[in-house]
Amino acid sequence: MKTVQISLNSIDKVKSFVNDITKFNYDFDLVSGRYVIDAKSIMGIFSLDLSKPIDLSIHAEDDIDEILETLKPYLI
Repeated sequence: MKTVQISLNSIDKVKSFVNDITKFNYDFDLVSGRYVIDAKSIMGIFSLDLSKPIDLSIHAEDDIDEILETLKPYLI
């Protein structure tokens, strides 16, 4: 598992983020304070405070480099 910080500060960014990570067959969790939500859930993402950076937990053993390359536009 790997954790990175991301920023999803616009509706378009949230939509493209969800589209990008659904291509991978791994679990992704967003952690904001005491809330943990499925990163592939648009409704869940909009329940978070998007004005602050969010921790993204990537539950993958392989393909980490490919996933991080895909996530580049959202990384802080």
